[in-house]
This record gives sequence, structure tokens and C-alpha cells, in this order.
Amino acid sequence: QVQLAESGGGSVQAGGSLRLSCAASEGSFSRICMGWFRQVPGKEREGVAAVGRGGWTMYADSVKGRFTVSKDNAKNSLYLQMNSLKAEDTAMYYCAAGFRCPIEGSLSGGRYDYWGQGTLVTVSS
Repeated sequence: QVQLAESGGGSVQAGGSLRLSCAASEGSFSRICMGWFRQVPGKEREGVAAVGRGGWTMYADSVKGRFTVSKDNAKNSLYLQMNSLKAEDTAMYYCAAGFRCPIEGSLSGGRYDYWGQGTLVTVSS
């Protein structure tokens, strides 16, 4: 069982930045793939960014060039640096972990088995 805890959400004006963190309880952190997802009420969950077991990263087209995902195996932590935030980035952001992802990672939620409680990001225009 992997426990995940997100932090770093908050309110920011458009054009601003936030950094989300996700602390994982899994000791074999280096062997799992991890991702960030977001969801707005009434809409489907969207994969935002992911880090595969091989260290590769992938991003949704909507955040490419603005968001950066990183993983610190020594700290069992995943991060999401979000720059140039837009109103449409407003959502609940979730950290996810799994052992069934392709080595390059995945933005498909079905590949992940463990989910955090989420942290809310609100961007005002």
C-alpha cells in the first residue's frame, strides 16, 4: 500500500506560479511511476504530467512549456512546478502512483493504483 499526501495548492492570479509536492510512503519509490492529475467538478479527470520508472517525463498538451514534473527518489517525493498559470488550470490536483505504467510513464489514470486526497489550485483571471 502506497500512501500519498499532496501539498502546495492555493490561490494565485493568472500568470503566477505554484509548486505542488507529493510525499509518498513507498520505500521502493524509485521503482514506481508517478503522475499528476486534475479534475474540475462535472468534468473528467485529466492527466497533467507523469514520470515513468525510467525517469522519462510526459505532459498534457495543455501544460507543455508551463509545467515541470520532477521526482526526488531520496525524498520519496514528486513535484509539479506550475508557471504561467491560467484560469483554466483551476482544479483539484491529485498525485498518483503505480507499478503498472509503461517505463516511459502514463497520463492514463487507469494505470495508477494509489491516489492522494488532492490539493486545490485556484487561478483567478
